[in-house]
Amino acid sequence: MAIIDFGGVKETVVTRKEFPLSKARRVLNNETVAVIGYGVQGPAQALNMKDNGIRVIVGQSKQFQKDWDRAVADGWTPGETLFDLEEACARGTIIQLLVSDAAQRIVWPTVRPHLTAGKALYFSHGFSITYRKHTGVVPPKDVDVIMVAPKGSGLNVRRNFLSGAGINSSYAVFQDATGRAEERCLAIGIAIGSGYLFPTTFEHETVSDLTGERGVLMGALAGIMEAQYEVLRANGHSPSEAFNETVEELTQSLIRLVDENGMDWMFVNCSATAQRGALDWKPRFKKATLPVFRELYRRVKSGAEALHVIRTCSRPGYAERVAKELAAIRDSEMWRAGAAVRALRPKEPAREIKKGTKGVGGRSY
Repeated sequence: MAIIDFGGVKETVVTRKEFPLSKARRVLNNETVAVIGYGVQGPAQALNMKDNGIRVIVGQSKQFQKDWDRAVADGWTPGETLFDLEEACARGTIIQLLVSDAAQRIVWPTVRPHLTAGKALYFSHGFSITYRKHTGVVPPKDVDVIMVAPKGSGLNVRRNFLSGAGINSSYAVFQDATGRAEERCLAIGIAIGSGYLFPTTFEHETVSDLTGERGVLMGALAGIMEAQYEVLRANGHSPSEAFNETVEELTQSLIRLVDENGMDWMFVNCSATAQRGALDWKPRFKKATLPVFRELYRRVKSGAEALHVIRTCSRPGYAERVAKELAAIRDSEMWRAGAAVRALRPKEPAREIKKGTKGVGGRSY
């Protein structure tokens, strides 16, 4: 394991150097990894492990024909590497429960009987275990319970794997029944293509994840975008101008500079007017939103958000409700303007960038 300084705080992380793929293959040599659910994370993790030489099978209910057909299209063979949930759980020695949080409660009675002594139960999110009193997902004491949680969508887990970059993941051991839980966990983490792995607990991963997706990653971002767009439109700016200044410049330019070298570097590589304004207004936005984030964290930590999700998602007609909510976003002026802007993006680069050309901030392309 490597000790890395994260802003003055030292953390222990696991990289491919400390735990190479060759070691992961040795650890998993006698294992059969059963990926249960071919929806969001399932395809990426299953295909990455398969490409890395791990013995993988997929468990998918035919009730969801679209996911079953997708698995077949991806090369999984019915009766050989693709099975129904029960058969896959029976065959697997490491059972990866990668269906949605809501679905885990439903399929648990099917999975539970096949968790025989010595097997491992794997998650990519700690929700069902952290809130096990509410979900009913309580593993037997004689199996390993482990987690690798990629910090990105399944789509990016696969994309980053194919590009060679990998995607960072947290990992945790909730229960070590065999004495091999951690090495099994790390081996899977490397096999699915993690860039590096950092330790956490099931509870910490759950609380940080629920806070993040309701906050900066999705909820807060969407809300802030809508607020700025509405103010610009109310003051006479066109949909194109409002959308470009709110979304397009962020996603197509500025956030990429943050990704490359950090927020301060992005500030340096903007105009003096933009830099001064951002530095002046940043504290005001922080002051305005900090109470909201504190309340959000309190609700997540207390379990109130989990209970709300469990109760709401299990109500009759929930799928129709979500469809209406998403349609309202899609059909809003802001995101109709976004669709038009995306359609106008050049399909080819405006010019060829020759090797050695200096880009923004002196970066050599």
